Amino acid sequence: MPQEVLKVSTQTIEKMKAHYGKQIEAGTPPGAVFRAKTYNAAITAYQSGKVLFQGKAPELEARKWGTVSASSGTAKKSSTAGGKFPKQVSGTVPEGFLLASHIGSDEAGTGDYFGPITVACAFVEADKIEQLRAIGVQDSKNLTDDTIRKLAKDIVKLGIPYALLVLHNDKYNKLQRKGWSQGKMKAMLHHHAIEKLLSKTKGTDSAGILIDQFCMPDVYKRHLASEKATIPEKTYFMTKAESHSIAVAAASIIARTSFVREMDKLSAEVGFTLPKGASAKVDAAIADVIRTHGHEKLESIAKVHFANTKKAEKYL
Repeated sequence: MPQEVLKVSTQTIEKMKAHYGKQIEAGTPPGAVFRAKTYNAAITAYQSGKVLFQGKAPELEARKWGTVSASSGTAKKSSTAGGKFPKQVSGTVPEGFLLASHIGSDEAGTGDYFGPITVACAFVEADKIEQLRAIGVQDSKNLTDDTIRKLAKDIVKLGIPYALLVLHNDKYNKLQRKGWSQGKMKAMLHHHAIEKLLSKTKGTDSAGILIDQFCMPDVYKRHLASEKATIPEKTYFMTKAESHSIAVAAASIIARTSFVREMDKLSAEVGFTLPKGASAKVDAAIADVIRTHGHEKLESIAKVHFANTKKAEKYL
């Protein structure tokens, strides 16, 4: 669907709201100020100042409120409108992939001593890309936990298909003792999440799958092969993919929200807030858990093979 995006001031959005008047529809998408529909386009104005025009002639409507590039036929965007997600990253994905419908996959919790590993993948259709950008979807590492929670709800409200898997600590520790590296655990989690999502989106047009790269593609394939699994066709890998792909960014937000939620549950179990990461603060918290609940409690709330388990002894 043809579309244009403008970045405008709050005052302009108010003028637009008054201009469209009776053409404004009841109910608005997450993060939107209003949505209106004209003969030429549907117009959605967001609190961020971005205005999305979609329809058969969006440029005609967009020209009323800002400058549209005559050469490209798309509205000029501010540096923030698409700066988080470049149109093309040479040598990593096919031409136009990042602006096409695709699946993105990412994980959270892998470097944290406390808490599980969560992996999510999301399927974003091309006509939803600008909507997700407009509500603030970006690399979850740049966002606060509160913002991440809100965006995850907005992503679900927009009807973005996704799959989520959680590897809880007790199973993580059992797999680790069986000889599984964390890399293999992540590979299998990504694989099963993607398979789950592919079954939900079967028959839809997709440019492929993009995984936030945490190991070399050949290593990833070997991990799958060791469990008699094969990688789907049109699967690509990119380092820091959540900074380039809106689908990976959406997946990272869903995965991170799940991780934060799980951390809240574990904190309630032990009676105090468990810190994230693997710092000296974590070492002190481990000692507190041991004093209050015993060593055995770590099995269900922590990745016990991390060096922090040994380091915590100095606090006991």
